[in-house]
Amino acid sequence: MIALRALWFWLSAGVLAAYYSLTAIVAGLLGVPYRKGGVYDRAGRLWSTRVLQLNGVHVTVSGHEHIPTDGPCVYISNHFSFADIWVLFSTLPDSLRFISKQELFRIPLLGFAMRKARHISIDRKNLVKAFSAYEEAAQAVRDGVSAVVFAEGTRSRNGQLQAFKKGPFVLAIAAGVPIVPVWVGGTYEAFPPGALVFRRRPIEVRIGVPIPTTGMNYDDRDHLSREAHAAVVALSGRTGG
Repeated sequence: MIALRALWFWLSAGVLAAYYSLTAIVAGLLGVPYRKGGVYDRAGRLWSTRVLQLNGVHVTVSGHEHIPTDGPCVYISNHFSFADIWVLFSTLPDSLRFISKQELFRIPLLGFAMRKARHISIDRKNLVKAFSAYEEAAQAVRDGVSAVVFAEGTRSRNGQLQAFKKGPFVLAIAAGVPIVPVWVGGTYEAFPPGALVFRRRPIEVRIGVPIPTTGMNYDDRDHLSREAHAAVVALSGRTGG
């Protein structure tokens, strides 16, 4: 039974990834412009939504009223599972672009589609290239696209929130937009690192009150990081980091 569920999961995720990747690639090659709710937004959102639906994953969301309606923002989320990408893509509104590790961009079709859709690749091992990627992301945000950043830098291997990197907060300050803290709960239990199949566990997204960056500069990055980390911890319902 588990083997059949695993086969179904990887088959459905792979076929959908190929289909929606080709959609974004063709649009990019044809020069289709970026616009809110356009083909690049739909490709990622529909891929994510269909994967979750076909594998019986149910997601509840609270705090949607906190999301700014007058412009883009930078979402700062915990990262316990690859499934976090599907969960956030399917639940957060408007145009979203992920700041993702460069390994994802090496996946055939998917990586090329991500570049066409203007997701940002970040090389965590090269500080200069990493900050260059954040500058590119800041420009995308100023152009009206919200960014999703997993501020821990990589997936947690034990289901505990790790320290935040500073780059995402430099990005938010440079873009001049608020940070929206997000907690994704249940994905570690449903699809932990190394899992071959989705376990049917409840998944919840909690969206917090925006943290403004107006008037901040580069020197405020540490304070902003601590404030965002505390906000994500509070959303998790835990008492420590």
